[in-house]
Amino acid sequence: MDPLGATTVFLVICVSCLLFFSAWRKMSGSGKLPPGPVAFPIIGNMLQLNVRNLPQSIHELSAKYGPVFTIYLGSLRVVVLYGQEAVKEALIDQGDEFSGRGKLALADKLIKGAGIIFSNGERWKQLRRFALTTLRNFGMGKKSIEERIQEEARFLVERLRNTHERPFDPTIPLTHAVSNIICSIVFGDRFDYEDQKFLTLIKLTEENNEVFRSLLGQLYNFFPTLMDYIPGPHQELLKNSEELRIFVLERVKMHKESLDLSCPRDFIDAFLIKMEQEQQNGQSEFNTENLVRSTIDLFLAGTGTSSTTLRHGLLILLKYPDIEEKVHEEIDRVIGRSRSPCMADRSQMPYTDAVIHEIQRFVNLVPLSVPHAVTRDTHFRQYVIPKGTTIFPALQSVLGDSREFPKPEQFNPGHFLDENGAFKKSDFFMPFSAGKRICVGEGLARMELFLLLTTILQNFTLKPLVDPKDISITLVTSFVSNAPKPYQLCVLPR
Repeated sequence: MDPLGATTVFLVICVSCLLFFSAWRKMSGSGKLPPGPVAFPIIGNMLQLNVRNLPQSIHELSAKYGPVFTIYLGSLRVVVLYGQEAVKEALIDQGDEFSGRGKLALADKLIKGAGIIFSNGERWKQLRRFALTTLRNFGMGKKSIEERIQEEARFLVERLRNTHERPFDPTIPLTHAVSNIICSIVFGDRFDYEDQKFLTLIKLTEENNEVFRSLLGQLYNFFPTLMDYIPGPHQELLKNSEELRIFVLERVKMHKESLDLSCPRDFIDAFLIKMEQEQQNGQSEFNTENLVRSTIDLFLAGTGTSSTTLRHGLLILLKYPDIEEKVHEEIDRVIGRSRSPCMADRSQMPYTDAVIHEIQRFVNLVPLSVPHAVTRDTHFRQYVIPKGTTIFPALQSVLGDSREFPKPEQFNPGHFLDENGAFKKSDFFMPFSAGKRICVGEGLARMELFLLLTTILQNFTLKPLVDPKDISITLVTSFVSNAPKPYQLCVLPR
């Protein structure tokens, strides 16, 4: 390039950066936004953050800027809420203002605002209300949700028994069991563990989860326009998502052909009946697109979170066999060996309940929560947060608060027990988030964790492949979620 041309290009870049910086200063509301590190045009604060461990960077910034601060991920403005007081004040005390869904470019690309998790406004309100009601009043068919979980727990026990005390990775059996529970609820029936369609569904789900957690997936959320042109596994997301969509559409077609309006068998039936009832309502969000997306939302969320938490839980119990032994004792005393655990047992099992709560607290599954957004210009403390601003409620800061949980970096069921050994509730326990966007499947997940874990420990003793003191329970952290390191174990029949 000749010198004049190079100079012109340089000047264009400089002017573009100045214009961006000027616009950014205006967006910052002349100092009314919460404080934060100086952001650069286009890239924001990306040079100051560890993209591979964003939660750690957020923790470090909170020490400098306090409980409410602003960062820029690329050109995306984010206000971070750090600590129980700030999170509660926003999500609960000012719940309406903070009830929007924040931007995740990958999710926007795939979902386009449909379904339950990533929708906003009236669509979100209608679909969320319907999903909550349907899951809560699940009198569909012949089985309650609790019975469906108990049934799947028995299949899981049989599968674990067939390992014949040999080492295995628990990821697949736990994922299949948890996924089958949500399949039973949304599709009406469970799948055989060897069913090819089921295995394909799980494979697509796992691949997409890996992309969301990968470095390229995280970079896509910050620089979507650029990443669209860069090859990599993130380009497979659309293809995988379309396969999931086709599978659900096939199921919807089958349900339509055998639908009994007076007797819904599952979530899809209930949604189809609602579509019939709302045919004359021009404002209704009950259409095929939202049915498909809501079903996928429930399937994906219901498959990944509980199975990952259980995988963490088994690893922790391998490291602390004394804790496992106390759970065994409580199970034997309250339930025995001859019947399946049920939710009514939980109130009589404070130690087991405390262990499960501590697993959820310790693993801190979604450290920054699923992003929120403010639905209008919002006065929060001494700041003004402009409408549409993405909000990160840092759940890690609540679950790891040392005032509520002494030595939070240590695994200790005593965090949830009083001096008499009774279960102790905590306002700082927010693994499902809080407020109007709290996880739709919270009740289901709590049931799954209790019934599946107690059933496994009722039937088996966990045996590590190495000395417990050499087991690492350090989390593999990402912007989206935490995961345990891969491991194997043996299960010995009791």
